[in-house]
Amino acid sequence: MEMRFNIIPKSFYKAKVAKISMFLCRICKKRCLEISQIVQKAVILRVENCKNVKYKTFKDMANQNKKDEALNVEEVLSSSEAFILKNKKTIVGVIVALVVIIGGVFAYNHLYKAPREKKAYAALFKGEQYFESQQFDLAINGDSIGYNGFLKVADEYSGTKAANLANAYAGLSYAHLGMNEEAVKYLDKFSANDEMIAPAIKGAMGNVYVELGNISKAISLLQAAAKEADNNTLSPVFLQQAGELLVKEGKYDEAIAAFQTIKDKYFNSYQSMDIDRFLEAAKLMKNNK
Repeated sequence: MEMRFNIIPKSFYKAKVAKISMFLCRICKKRCLEISQIVQKAVILRVENCKNVKYKTFKDMANQNKKDEALNVEEVLSSSEAFILKNKKTIVGVIVALVVIIGGVFAYNHLYKAPREKKAYAALFKGEQYFESQQFDLAINGDSIGYNGFLKVADEYSGTKAANLANAYAGLSYAHLGMNEEAVKYLDKFSANDEMIAPAIKGAMGNVYVELGNISKAISLLQAAAKEADNNTLSPVFLQQAGELLVKEGKYDEAIAAFQTIKDKYFNSYQSMDIDRFLEAAKLMKNNK
């Protein structure tokens, strides 16, 4: 025979419990009240004890943490002091070395480099005057009244900005005199990263290589100079020169590209006013080859 268990709802038990409680209270109402008061006091006491225990525990933990932190700080200080004492000579040596280096750099810049730079520019001044008046031989080699020449300035004040310019002046002077090998030698010694002088010198070297017959080198330098300058003053000049050389070399597509760049990018330049003529000529020669 199969036994079946019916699930009794919770509400049934709650109702029963309530009835029993009421019955007990009616029987011994006074006694229930006393028990209730006793239980209530016990609960309050228990809660108070728990609070005291927690408070004491948290307080003790905070004090312990402070003690641990104090110990950790003392340990770190002790370790630092031990390290400093152990490596005292090394640390002092490093500090002294830094002071010497910083002092040396300061002294070099203000007591040696700056006065030397000033003297170099003073020595260069007369040469610039000779260069502007196209007295290139005097500019390069000096005169008999105190000026030593670009070559001497570049050598005697090597490492200064004035000496760097002296190399550029010497190279340009040699180029004007038709001494192209010497011109390349000194122009190549010049170094800068500005947008005017550096590309101008590179373009000048390109023109010198044309005189030397090295057209491919000349084209490369002229194109590089135009790119570095990237302005309406120098770039169209060098691009037109490169374009004309490319036409002579039969490289019409590259020539057309150079001329087109002048027209599209440097349209405010003087060269752009007549660039269509060069473009049409290059295209015509390309079609007729």
